[in-house]
Amino acid sequence: MPRVAVLTGSQSDVPLLEPCLQTLSELGIEHELHVMSAHRAPARVQEFASTAAERGFEVIIAAAGMAAHLPGVVAAWTALPVIGVPVGKPGMSGLDALLSIAQMPPGVPVACMAVNGAKNAALFAAAILALKHEGVREALAAYRREQAQG
Repeated sequence: MPRVAVLTGSQSDVPLLEPCLQTLSELGIEHELHVMSAHRAPARVQEFASTAAERGFEVIIAAAGMAAHLPGVVAAWTALPVIGVPVGKPGMSGLDALLSIAQMPPGVPVACMAVNGAKNAALFAAAILALKHEGVREALAAYRREQAQG
């Protein structure tokens, strides 16, 4: 079964990831949530990212606000697809996080969703997994049919 790692740098960001986690569950995609900061626990992030593929993960979703280093640091330590979700909170638009994720240097790609675009991150992960996994392809097609019906 395909596995997605969902990372965030702060426990306070977990509620913003609920649409992502719910969508992955609805699509039948196995996932794990991990809280780890690129600034406060860089060695832990390195260890996780560099061994993620060996542990069966196929896509990593990384949410971060402000300086938003988590997605880029993860991408530096893995060849897996990394999807960045910029986090905006009350009083902060998330533009800083959006620019941090969208402007990765050449050679370290990170797909960038909209600010607080956690649900789209799950759907993008599903689209990546659907290339290889028929069950995900079918679940995503059914999701899109339902969405089209309103």
